[in-house]
Amino acid sequence: MRKFKYTIKEEQGIHARPASFLIQEARTYESRITLRVKGKEADASNIIAVMALDVMCGQKVEVEICGTDEGVAYRGMKKFFEENL
Repeated sequence: MRKFKYTIKEEQGIHARPASFLIQEARTYESRITLRVKGKEADASNIIAVMALDVMCGQKVEVEICGTDEGVAYRGMKKFFEENL
């Protein structure tokens, strides 16, 4: 299992468009990717669950990756967050 924390810089937080790109990225990996914020968690490959987190700019998100390709998934997801959120 690998984890990282990221503070959202996108002004509108994780709204519909970045959420759809996040889901697309998460689905490219075999590992389970979980997002945690404000005591709630969501499967990163589920658009409804991600949107329900209601992540706003300035909030810290914990990303947990667990599975057979977690090293690759960790690097890919970390890069995705840094470049898009």
